[in-house]
Amino acid sequence: MPTEPWLSRTPAPDAAARLFCFPYPGLGASTYRHWPDRIGGAELCRVQPPGREARRGEEHYGTYEAFAARAADALAPWLDRPFALLGHSTGALQAFALTVRLARRQLPLPARLFVSAQLAPHHGPWGPLLRMTDAQLVTEIGRLTRVMGGAESLATLTAGLRVLRADVTAAQRYSVQLPVPLPVAVHAIGWRDDDQVAPERMAGWAACSAQGTFRRVTLPGGHHAFLDAPPPLLAELAQVIGEFTGDSDQHHIDELSQRRTVARPEVTHRSRAAGA
Repeated sequence: MPTEPWLSRTPAPDAAARLFCFPYPGLGASTYRHWPDRIGGAELCRVQPPGREARRGEEHYGTYEAFAARAADALAPWLDRPFALLGHSTGALQAFALTVRLARRQLPLPARLFVSAQLAPHHGPWGPLLRMTDAQLVTEIGRLTRVMGGAESLATLTAGLRVLRADVTAAQRYSVQLPVPLPVAVHAIGWRDDDQVAPERMAGWAACSAQGTFRRVTLPGGHHAFLDAPPPLLAELAQVIGEFTGDSDQHHIDELSQRRTVARPEVTHRSRAAGA
């Protein structure tokens, strides 16, 4: 067991920077099982919320506000150097809620907030999962299990449904009526073939980003491509992380770029001033 239950392992004390990664709905730290432990000079810190995987005996956090309050306390000791937050799907909302909490408590703030395949909070809640019956969620769990390379069983489907339903309920409860501008640079990541969240629908994140800092990129792949840590995504993250760490890790970026099996994605960078 790690010494810090909110993370899959205790962060290295000598890490130059950290990238805290929030899980996909229904999953925990295993969301990032195929990801490298370091990206662009930053150590990957896999967040493990209560109520799943290694913490399955604990009560679910219930709401994003409760999640953010507990996560802020748990992660505060590790915010002592440059860091970024990253979340895909509802994980992006968890990362956003935590950023709001850190700002209100005047704790260190992330140099970047990476949000993938999720609408801005004031445009939600949104997503097919939020409208699914339990039977449909079980089907989704089975598909997700296969995508993650696991084996389906009655036990995994039953446990998965419990966690996924609780995660979906938390997302349904999260209501942000107006944009919440943060003193943080937001970097929105969309997926060209995403059948759940079209990349252009992520433009609303501009209203949550510090003035003139919003950036948006569209990468090749569908909604679940994120789970496999595709080279275009890792290269994008490494490039941006290098901007605030001073370590561009160019050799690593070039290596990832050479591994791409598709053409370089079209990238669009827009600021709030440009009305992105």
